Amino acid sequence: MGLGVGLILAAVGAVLAFAVNATVSGVDIHTIGWILLIVGIVGILLSLIFWSSWAGPGYFSRRRTYYDEGPAGPPGGPGY
Repeated sequence: MGLGVGLILAAVGAVLAFAVNATVSGVDIHTIGWILLIVGIVGILLSLIFWSSWAGPGYFSRRRTYYDEGPAGPPGGPGY
């Protein structure tokens, strides 16, 4: 489950848990909403955890080294 699916599940679950006032015989919509909300949040958290582990430690803060070779010589090279 990716981040997008987790967000959609959490949003649908929140709507069902908090905003729907309908009743259906044999089905508790609020319970289904809470289940979807919890599954969505867990999916989001797992996606974020695995996303950071794939990148490796310090991936986004990796330092790059540049070497300055001094000023450029005359045009055409040293024996010109």
